[in-house]
Amino acid sequence: MALAVCLLFDRRSERAVRALWHRLEEAGVASLRSHTHGRHLPHLSYAVLRRWDDDAVAAALEDLQCGAPVELSFDGMGLFRRGRVWLVAGVGADLAARQQRVVEAVTATGADLHQHYRPGVWIPHCSLAPRATLAQLPDVAAAVMDVLPLPARLDRAALVNSSTGEVRPLATLP
Repeated sequence: MALAVCLLFDRRSERAVRALWHRLEEAGVASLRSHTHGRHLPHLSYAVLRRWDDDAVAAALEDLQCGAPVELSFDGMGLFRRGRVWLVAGVGADLAARQQRVVEAVTATGADLHQHYRPGVWIPHCSLAPRATLAQLPDVAAAVMDVLPLPARLDRAALVNSSTGEVRPLATLP
């Protein structure tokens, strides 16, 4: 079980990612659309917490200065261990600084940050398929390359419980 501090896509960008999830499913590749509880949203996680206090984390994030929507261009496909496929976005200095502020705010509450979300280690990405096999990668690559570059606007933020899919919208955009 984990809690993610997420930036959420605007409607146009969300539709584009969901269409890509659908295309992967049609090719026989399980995407985030069907993963676990099936309530996943296209997102970019600033931080993933392994232990936390919901109210303390939400309060810490609401104390951060509200930022402008984030504009990204997803220009490639990446792979993490165990076959997790994701869209690659370049990270600018502003986005890295925002992520660092989020991490500092949530860890100050005593929350336990997952090691891959430490500033300087964090790789901004949008997950597509959680467990693609080697044999499925050509189909995944073909689907992804057909939609790249994928410009995206992230204009909302939320706390998302990965085990239940529960979404707690944040009043501000950290």
